[in-house]
Amino acid sequence: MKKFLYTMKRKFSFTLKKVKAQLTLKYLMTESLLYSQRGEGFVDTAIKILMAVVIGALVLAGLYALFGETVLPTLKQRIIDMFNFGN
Repeated sequence: MKKFLYTMKRKFSFTLKKVKAQLTLKYLMTESLLYSQRGEGFVDTAIKILMAVVIGALVLAGLYALFGETVLPTLKQRIIDMFNFGN
């Protein structure tokens, strides 16, 4: 019985040390994560979104101008010529 209690005490002590080490590691990882200065801020993200919207609007306006002045009139004329059998 004495040997059993001694073995259980050692196992329990080892388990406690293991849990304490794991908790200490988690604490240190959490602390370093909270104190770290890296990462993106709100301003950086807002500027990126604004740039994407402006560039998208410029591309869309350019395509609209290209199709409105260059492609569509010639396409319209080709369709009229294709179906104008009498002339």
